[in-house]
Formats: sequence, C-alpha cells, structure tokens
Amino acid sequence: MLREVTATRYVAPLHSGGSVPGVVEADDLGTYVVKFTGSAQGHKALVAEIVVGELARALGLRFPELVLVHFDPWIADAEPHQEVRDLHGASAGVNLGMDLLPGAADLTPEIARSFAVDPVEAGRIVWLDALTVNVDRTVHSSNLMVWPTLGTVPPRLWLIDHGAALVFHHRWDTTTPGKRYDFRHHALGRYGPDTRAADAELAPRVTGELLRAILAEVPDAWLAEDAGFASPDDVREAYVAYLLARVRLSSQWLPTDFPTGAELAAEEAARAAKSQAARPAWLKRVPDLHGKPAAEQDWSAHLG
Repeated sequence: MLREVTATRYVAPLHSGGSVPGVVEADDLGTYVVKFTGSAQGHKALVAEIVVGELARALGLRFPELVLVHFDPWIADAEPHQEVRDLHGASAGVNLGMDLLPGAADLTPEIARSFAVDPVEAGRIVWLDALTVNVDRTVHSSNLMVWPTLGTVPPRLWLIDHGAALVFHHRWDTTTPGKRYDFRHHALGRYGPDTRAADAELAPRVTGELLRAILAEVPDAWLAEDAGFASPDDVREAYVAYLLARVRLSSQWLPTDFPTGAELAAEEAARAAKSQAARPAWLKRVPDLHGKPAAEQDWSAHLG
C-alpha cells in the first residue's frame, strides 16, 4: 500500500503544471510534489497517476515513489496568489505526492539530441503509454525527467505525470479496448522503440492479480463519485477488466511506425515555414522561437 505522510511545510507552487501542484516537506523528512484533489482535473487524474505509475514500477520502469499526503491548508496560508489558496482550501485532507527528484531536468528536444536511450527501454515506455492510452508524452511535452544530472552516476530516464492517461475512464467507453492511437510523435520515437520486444516481455506480466493489487492502493473516496457503479470495488473491477482486455488485444494497438530524427526535423522545418508564412508583414522580422531553440536562431537580420 502507498505510505501516508503529513505535510509539515509548504515550499512553493509549480505554475508550470496545469493543475498547479505544490512542493511540500513532510513528517518523514521527504520532499514531494503534491497534486491536489481540489484541482480542475479532479480525482480521476489522481487515479490515473496511481494506476499508471505503479504499473510502470511493477514492470521495471523508473518512477518516483508515490505517497498519500495529508494536507492542512493552514501550512500554506502565506501563499500570495488567491487562486492557489483557493486550490489549497479545496484540498484539505488526503492528496497525492510524488517523491521530488532534486535537480532533475526535463527531457526537452534539445537534451534529446545528445541523450542516448536504448531502443529496448524506449519500447517499454512507449508500450506502457499505448496500453494505458497516455497520449501526453510528446516531443514537446515529454513528461520524462533525466536524473541525476550531477555526480558520477549515469543519468537515467524517469517517468512522471500520468494524469492524462486512461482516457476511457472519463466516459467509460468499454467498447473499444483494441483502439489504436497515434504515437508517431511520442517523445521517444526518435530512438527506434522496440515495441514488439516490449510486448512479448511485458504483456504476460500484466495480470488481473497485479492490476487488482494496484487498484487497491487508490483511496475509496477517489472512486466513490464515479457514476454508474455501486461501490468503489466495482470501479476497481472496471479498470481491471478494461486493461486486461486491452493487453490481450495488443496486436491491434501496438505502435510500430515512428518517424526518424531526420523526418521529425523536416516536419518541424515545414511547420515553422508555414507558421512564418502565415504571419502578418509586421511580424515577419520577429524570430519564430517555436521553430528551433533560441540559441540556434539567426538573429543577424534582426539586429541594428
């Protein structure tokens, strides 16, 4: 079961996330990134974080420890932003925390150019995302961290942020467990993910017993509000049934077609050219910083 801790100090909000998670210190002397129950994404995002994150860990992928965080809004009453204080006020009680990886760096396109990922590891991550319908791990928003970034230990990939996964549970569309999604622009597509090897290795390990053990870690209160189910245990069984059906149909949804690095670069160049052409005349002298990193822009034509 997930450990339970109590937040003792509020450090800062993370405005980069749409749900405005916060960094807190807890009574076990750990530091956690907390996703709050009062956020606009609601409880389903937290359920997805637990299910996908714990499944990743069970399959041998690197994922920070999750804990249930008891949060009292008074510890953050010095927060200056009213909307963040309102979020805290709506989140008193149990929230979800993820162990902070100090100094970790996002896997950005710039870092990816020089960071090597084994095709087997890439295939395992893409396979997990395809199974759990996590389409929120793209080239420009990888939700992957490189850590550690200092010292003698080689940096490794760590998975984070799975709140957008399990899209089927928003309307409980149980009719299409074999549906294929577009993963051509997955953050790891440039590494030639060996998804067939991942399917052969991982599919047999996703069992009903494993899934039920993971769903047992989700608090009843986060499942009880799901309409159409008589009890939280019925909701848990619905997750188990859907994911088991999907893993058995992996031949229908297994992603295998990924563009090469050169093809991605060509697509990005075409996109940047189209964006530039669509600009009004007065903006054409302003660099398109979305086309490529600012460090690689040719600024000479824009300097006096």
